[in-house]
Amino acid sequence: MGKKPSVAVIGAGLGGLCAGIKLKEAGFEDLVILEKAERVGGTWAANTYPGCACDTPVALYQFSFAPSLRWSHLFPRHQEVQKYAEDLADDFKLRPHIRLGDEAVSATWDEGRAQWHIKTRGGKTYQVSTIVSALGQLNRPTIPAIEGGDSFVGPSWHSARWNHAVSLKGKRVGVVGSAASAVQLIPEVAKEAAHLTIFQRTPNWLLPRLDRPITEEEKALMMTAPHVAGLGRDLIYQNADHLFWQAFAWTKEGRAAYTRVALNHLDEQVADEALRKKLTPDYPIGCKRILFADDFYPTLTRPNVSLVTDPITRITAKGIETKGGENHPLDVIIYATGFETTGWEWSMHVAGRAGTRLHDVWAKGPEAYLGITAAGFPNLFMLYGPNTNLGHNTITFMLERQVEYAVKALQAMEAKNLAAIEVKKTVQDRFNRDLQAALAKTTWADPHCHSWYKTADGRITQNWSSHTRDYAKATATVNLDDYATHLPAAAE
Repeated sequence: MGKKPSVAVIGAGLGGLCAGIKLKEAGFEDLVILEKAERVGGTWAANTYPGCACDTPVALYQFSFAPSLRWSHLFPRHQEVQKYAEDLADDFKLRPHIRLGDEAVSATWDEGRAQWHIKTRGGKTYQVSTIVSALGQLNRPTIPAIEGGDSFVGPSWHSARWNHAVSLKGKRVGVVGSAASAVQLIPEVAKEAAHLTIFQRTPNWLLPRLDRPITEEEKALMMTAPHVAGLGRDLIYQNADHLFWQAFAWTKEGRAAYTRVALNHLDEQVADEALRKKLTPDYPIGCKRILFADDFYPTLTRPNVSLVTDPITRITAKGIETKGGENHPLDVIIYATGFETTGWEWSMHVAGRAGTRLHDVWAKGPEAYLGITAAGFPNLFMLYGPNTNLGHNTITFMLERQVEYAVKALQAMEAKNLAAIEVKKTVQDRFNRDLQAALAKTTWADPHCHSWYKTADGRITQNWSSHTRDYAKATATVNLDDYATHLPAAAE
C-alpha cells in the first residue's frame, strides 16, 4: 500500500462539492478545493436572473447521497439550489478544504516529481499529485458581435451577469435571444417592463414543465416513508432514461410523441395563428436543446410584449435596428445569448506531459476517455468533461459516476503504489470512434441542425450517446490496463 495521493479540486460547484465529499469519505484528506468566486455553487451562484430555475425535476437534481426536502417547487429555484450547495459544504465539513476567491489559472505537470504545480490568480501555488477539474461547461457568457454593440447608451448585460441595481419597472426592455435562460426570465421581465421586445433568431421546441409548489403535507408524508419517495425518484429517472431519450435516439415513436406534445402545448397556449407560426421550429425536435416552460407562451400574448423575428442588423445608441430598417427604441438591453461551449476555453491553462497544452490538443474539438481522462495528462480527472452533457436526464447522476470513477482510480493508485496513471492514446481513440459512431445515429447529428452540442464541422463534442445507465456501466470499473502506469521515481 502506497501513500495516499494529494488532490486539488478545481471549482466548488455541485461537481466539485461532490468530488470533495466522496474524496473525504474515501480518506483522501490531503485535499484542497479552489474556487474563483466568493461562494460555492458554481453556475447557481453566478446565475441570479429573475425566474432562474433548474429545468430538471428536483427529485433528480440532487445527489443520491444527500436528498433534501428543502424545496418549494417540483423544479428548484436558483436560490434553493444555491442553498443546497452551501448545505453540502457545511454538512459534509468541506469548509476547511475550500479556498474561496482563489482562482486556479494554470496547472503544469512536473514529470520528475509526478506532481501538478498549480498557480492561482492571487499568486498562490499548490503542489498536488492529482487534479479533479470541476470547471463546468456553461460558465463563459457569450455576446454575439453585432454592429454598434458598444454604442447603446442605456444599461445592458448578459443574463448570467444580471444587474440587480437597475430597475426594469416602466422601462422599454429588449431581450436578445429566446432559448433556455430567456424562457425563464422573459415572463418575469414582462411583469415589470412598460414594454418588452424579444428578438428571436430561431424558435425552440418547448414542452410543458408542469411545475407546481410542493406542499408541507407532501414533505411530511415523504418523511414517513422515505423508501417510497425513493421509488418516485426512480420512476422519474426511468421515464427520462427510457422514454424521453427516444426523442434524441430518434426513434419513430419518440419523435412523433414529443413533437405532438410540443405542438399541442403551443396550440393550447397561443391562439394567434401568425404568432404560432413564428414559434414553430423548422428542424427536428431534439436536435437542439428542448426547453420546458409553462408561462413563456402566455407571456408572448401580453399586450406589452412583442416578438421580433427579423434579423438584427445593428445596435444604435437608443435601441436595436432590424432587417428592413425598423427601429426598436429601448431603455435596457438584456442578452440571453448563452455560453461559449464548443471552444472549451477553460479558465485554467493546463500543460501536461512534455509541456503539451490541453488547449492545443483540443483545438479541433475536445476528446477524453469516458469524458474523464485525457491522453498526455496524467493524474487529471475531469467532471462534466467532453461528451458527458445530456439532453434527457440529470447531470448530477453523471457527476456522481465520474466522481466514483476518479475515487476508484486513486484507490487503485494507492493500492499499487503508483505515482501516476495516464490513459493510453489507443484506448482513448477507440472509445471516441465508437462514441461518434453511436452519436451519428442521434438527432443531434442532423447536418441541417446547428447547436451548441457540436463544432462547426458537425462533430458532437458535448453529449453522451446513450442512456445514463449505459454511462454508469461504462464507468463502473477502473481497468488499469487502459492506462500507462508509473511507479515513484525511486522505485522505477
